This record gives sequence, C-alpha cells and structure tokens, in this order.
Amino acid sequence: MSTAERLTDTLYGLGWGAVRKLPEPVATRLGVGIADLAWKRRGTGVRRLESNYARVVPDASPERLAELSRAGMRSYLRYWMESFRLPAWSPERVRTGFAPKGAHHLIDGLAAGKGVILALPHLANWDLAGAWVTTELNTPFTTVAERLKPESLYDRFVAYREGLGMEVLPHSGASAFGTLARRLRDGGLVCLVADRDLSASGVEVDFFGERARMPAGPALLAQQTGALLLPVTLWYDDSPVMQGEVHPAIEVPQSGTRAEKTAAMTQALADAFAGGIAEHPEDWHMLQRLWLADLDPAKAEGRA
Repeated sequence: MSTAERLTDTLYGLGWGAVRKLPEPVATRLGVGIADLAWKRRGTGVRRLESNYARVVPDASPERLAELSRAGMRSYLRYWMESFRLPAWSPERVRTGFAPKGAHHLIDGLAAGKGVILALPHLANWDLAGAWVTTELNTPFTTVAERLKPESLYDRFVAYREGLGMEVLPHSGASAFGTLARRLRDGGLVCLVADRDLSASGVEVDFFGERARMPAGPALLAQQTGALLLPVTLWYDDSPVMQGEVHPAIEVPQSGTRAEKTAAMTQALADAFAGGIAEHPEDWHMLQRLWLADLDPAKAEGRA
C-alpha cells in the first residue's frame, strides 16, 4: 500500500469512527465547512462538477454555475456525513429519514415475486435509500461496488453496506451478473447505481443533448429474468428528510434484437435520470467525466 493509499484509508477510518459520535448539528456544520473549503480551492473534482452542471443547465451564467457547484459540494458532503453516521442511526431514524413517492411500484413488484431492479443515478444519498428498504420494507437486496484502492478501503465500504443489510458484489467480478440474475429469478431485489459506465462497453445514450455511455446491466437483467426495472431519483430539500421517487417500470420492448431492446431501455432509464437531475442538479454528485466528448474527444468528434 502506498503512502497516499494509507492516508486515504486512515481518513475514511477516522470519518466512520469519529463523525458518527458527533451530535448531528455539529456533524452538519462540519460537512458544510469542509464542502465550502473544497469548493474555494477549486480542485479537479469541483471543476469537473461545474463542467457537468453546465450540460445540465446550459443557459446558466458563470455565477449561477459557481452557486450550483457550491451547493453541489455541500450536498456531496451531506451524503458523506450521513453515511458516516448511518450505522449508528436507530431503525426509527432510518424509517423517518427518507420519504419516497411511488413506493407502491416497488412494493407491488416484490409482491409479484418476479424480482425487482432499482436503478439510480448518483443523486443525494443512495445508501440511505438502501437502508430504508432493508429497514422499512424488511427486504434485503444485492448490489455491486466498484473496487477501490487501497483494498482496505474497499473492504470498509463492503463492511459498511453489509452492515446496512446489503449483499455487496465486486463490480469487476466475472460472476456478478450471474449472481444478480439468480437473485432476481428467486424473486429478490437488486439495486444498481447506473448513470456512469465503469466498463467502457456500455450503451450510448442521449443525455442532456450529448452522447454518454451508461451500463447495460439493468436492461439486460430485466430481459433475461423478467424482473421489473424501476428508475429511482432522490433529492434533498431544506429538511433533514431525504426525498425520492420510484418511477413506473421501464417495459421490455415487444420487438427488436436484444441489442436494440437494451439500447431502448437504457435510453428510457437515462431519460428518467435526466428528469430528476434537471429538477435537482445540485444533488447530482458526478465529480467524474461522463460524456463521450470528455472521455474521448476524438471519438466524439468522429461521431458528430
């Protein structure tokens, strides 16, 4: 483990160990302070966040983009402060900490026994939404996680999410798709953060007027298992309660090849994500490159 990796692991360890012990108002103020400091320094992540917001709000002035990126960093640190404290929340605090609309789509889908896939973008706190599912609905689920460096940090994230009632599979594992399919065929629940393709072999979609790639997994799983595919969007308001919406199911097209069906379903998923992000851009925590023009400008120009 390199010195930088060791430092990263230590800092996250301190977060999970120390922040959860702070009174909630103190943790909230600490998160705002760290967010504002990071925003003022304008590092790579903040500049990328602002660049991504420029696609979401194309008519925004530089001043508006700066306001959005500052709000975005505060939202991002709220996610981290909540996540550090989440293992210490009581079941009642978890139940009352999230107020989703359209939850009947999920409840009815699970009752049908054919499996449900929840697909989310990086909006607000997807870990809190997962904890609400395992607590309020008493329903465990399976998800995947990107392998992080150092390995000990990845292990921390796995242990954290497993402690919230999730089964966590490594994203890079060859057997992950098969395991997810088995869980769905058994009538289970799978939750996937699906607005950023980590494989470089995802499906191209139109996203805020430009081409991007999103993972094919949710659409492929729905086709192969007959499970319901439900988009979910999340956001914060001025209260301590996170808001959210479970959207109606994305249907498998009646005709077309598997590739054509996958493309159509992934585009429908991207459209649902775009609607939620457009309404609450400051809660979209996308500090990485996403659009093809940023990932590979030469290829993007060729397509144009």
